[in-house]
Amino acid sequence: MKVNIWSDVRCPFCYIGKKKFEQALEKFEHKDQVEVVWKSFQLDPQLKTQPDTDIYDYFSEMKGMPREQAVGMFEHVTSVAKEVGLDFNLAGSVLANSFNAHRLIQYAKYKGLGNEIEEELFRIHFMDGGNIDDLQVLLEAGKAIGLEEVELKEVLSTGAFSDEVKLDELAAQQIGVRGVPFFVFDDKYGVSGAQSPDLFLQTLEKAWAEAG
Repeated sequence: MKVNIWSDVRCPFCYIGKKKFEQALEKFEHKDQVEVVWKSFQLDPQLKTQPDTDIYDYFSEMKGMPREQAVGMFEHVTSVAKEVGLDFNLAGSVLANSFNAHRLIQYAKYKGLGNEIEEELFRIHFMDGGNIDDLQVLLEAGKAIGLEEVELKEVLSTGAFSDEVKLDELAAQQIGVRGVPFFVFDDKYGVSGAQSPDLFLQTLEKAWAEAG
C-alpha cells in the first residue's frame, strides 16, 4: 500500500503530522508493506530568503496582526510540537524559500532516502535554525543521511530535479490540495492536516481492508 504525503519543510504542522502519522504506522499490523512517498508542495513559492529577518516581525506583517499575537501563535505551535516529542525553536528559524530543499528531497527520493531527508531538513529548519535555502547547509544535510558529496554538489549547483518538484505541485493542484500536510492513502482516501494518530491508523486499516 502506498501513502503519498504532500509537505513543505517550512511548515511546522507538516513535521508534527509526520510524527503523528509515524505513531500510527508503528501500530499498523502491515506497516512493513506500506510505502511512504514524500511529495513536494511550496506554501509560498514567491518567498524571498531573508536570513536576517525576525520571524515574528515577518509573520505579524504578513498576517496583519500585532507582533505579540504572532508570538502567541508560535508558542502554541511549539506546545503542540512538544506533545509529539519535538522541541521547536521557532524564534530561531530562518525565513527561507524551500525550492532548493525540495530539489534535494527529490534527489534523496531517487536514492531511496526520502524519509531520511525530510526528517533531516525539518530538524535543521525548526530546531537548529539552519537556512534551508543555503546550498552548503543542504549539502551537509544530504551527506548526513548518506548521500555522496560529488553527486550532491552536482545536483545542488544546477537546476536538477526542478521538474520533479513542479510535477508534484501540479499533481497536488489536480487533486485539489490547498494546504499541507496532505496524506493520500492508496489513491483513495485523503487526510488533510496533522490529524490524530488514531485517525491515521483508522485510515490505514480501512485502505488496507479495501485493497484486499
